Amino acid sequence: MKTAMHVMVFLKKKELQAFEPPFDMSQCVDGDCHDCAEHMHGHSHADTINNSELLVQHCCPEEGANTRETENKKDEEVHMVGCSQPAACNLGISQGEDKSCNDGKDASAAANCQDTDCFASSTDENVTPGHRRAPSLPLDVPPVDVDKVRCIIRNIVRDWAQEGQIERDECYKPILEELNRLFPDRSRPPSCLVPGAGLGRLALEISSLGFVSQGNEFSYYMMICSSFILNHTQEANEWTIYPWIHNNCNSLSDKDQLRAVSFPDIHPSSAGITEGFSMCAGDFVEVYNEESQESAWDAVVTCFFLDTAHNIVEYIEIISKILKDGGIWVNMGPLLYHFADAYGPDDDMSIELSLEDVKRVAYHYGFVMEMEKMIDTTYTANMVSMMQNRYRAAFWTMRKDVSRSKAKKRQ
Repeated sequence: MKTAMHVMVFLKKKELQAFEPPFDMSQCVDGDCHDCAEHMHGHSHADTINNSELLVQHCCPEEGANTRETENKKDEEVHMVGCSQPAACNLGISQGEDKSCNDGKDASAAANCQDTDCFASSTDENVTPGHRRAPSLPLDVPPVDVDKVRCIIRNIVRDWAQEGQIERDECYKPILEELNRLFPDRSRPPSCLVPGAGLGRLALEISSLGFVSQGNEFSYYMMICSSFILNHTQEANEWTIYPWIHNNCNSLSDKDQLRAVSFPDIHPSSAGITEGFSMCAGDFVEVYNEESQESAWDAVVTCFFLDTAHNIVEYIEIISKILKDGGIWVNMGPLLYHFADAYGPDDDMSIELSLEDVKRVAYHYGFVMEMEKMIDTTYTANMVSMMQNRYRAAFWTMRKDVSRSKAKKRQ
């Protein structure tokens, strides 16, 4: 069983080589090389693998661009495809500003750790070749980046470990059952977009149902981890992590805090995905507000995504725009608006609507409610913790009404 350290080392070496790293990757052989997400922006990358594995291709945004356009590049190892069409890519990752967890407010600050195996002391003159210190590489990791990594580890449990099956049954299973009911004939695979796809499990499950599924993810932390799981896993339960080791509160026992979790619980390439499964990197608003996306999708699935918006009205408008007439919107999640506590003069805006007002806005943009209910669920919860936070998540199915959509266009 491979350790979590080997997971992180392999992940970072494999993925960061696709970008332009700020230092020579060959100088960090055995340890955990610290990286910064800002260095990754504006670089497209994809991994080419053999036929026995999945192919995850990322369509990455250009830094500073008003629209998220992708570059089609070919060389001996990399083949990039755009994410402007539902079936263009083969696998994928989305969200707004880097709030990888649905509730980032409870993340505690953590002490920064240094890997002494990777970086030799500057006073040590006898540095072995495998332990050379990367020149001018800062060893201090900002606490906010530490919190994001911890959040990713919890999301691994939610999406790709057996321990997360309860949450997946609460959140993903109703969505999958609804799609299965609404699209009984999938001989010609319908297209489905999953904004805020996170680590890609829901998008993969939808693809396994017979949909041309595309996940969209904004967080590079999520993207790197999902690419590793989807593209570089050789077997189920190949990797082991200790996701709760940093949680010192509300533990019933030391054993609970130190327990190991293996992932992934399934081998992704053996999940029976439909051809065309892809992950598209970039901000949802900028990527899918393009003319090429208009009426492109048969279904849109949003799970714990709507409240990541600065402007939820804009999200709903774009969802309506990209759905075909008669298209389906399935939503699951609370309204814990991520930017609600931003009060400074330089903070971005945050529009926070009640659930009732959200449904009114959806009606304004041509949606008709077909089914709705509330579902109790958790998000990246430690199931044996003494404290359990639960959401009463809104679950609904809306359909883009042909006549109402046309009437709105004439106004």
